[in-house]
Amino acid sequence: MTVILCSFLFAQGQILNPVKWSYGSKRLSSTEGVVFIKATIDDGWHIYSQTVKDGGPVKTSFTFEPSKAYELTGSTQEPKPVTRLEKVFDMEISYFESGVIFQQKVKLKIAGPVTIKGNLEYMTCNDEKCLPPETVPFSVTIK
Repeated sequence: MTVILCSFLFAQGQILNPVKWSYGSKRLSSTEGVVFIKATIDDGWHIYSQTVKDGGPVKTSFTFEPSKAYELTGSTQEPKPVTRLEKVFDMEISYFESGVIFQQKVKLKIAGPVTIKGNLEYMTCNDEKCLPPETVPFSVTIK
């Protein structure tokens, strides 16, 4: 009886973390590279597109630290999201399930390895609840 109660209390205290982030990069040429930011999303959960309009959930966004070693080329790209009417927000909402890879091209200003740092912000929800928005720092080196 005591073991079951302790197990139950432990399970209730666990923090939900339905999204795992990983990072990669590729040097495309001596002056170009691309950063890959991958979200692996647990079954039943989703994160939102960068294109969610005001009045909806917190959209996924990326902030890159300025550097003399690189400059961003265009905006962060994403694949085509799922879009549906979400009654809670009374609007069409675009999101990703199971996983997504965002890509940011950069112009490299030095010949050696370049480290790109920044933060990403996202919000994750399932059919029952949403977790508070989270900000995650990242660092990726293009070799």
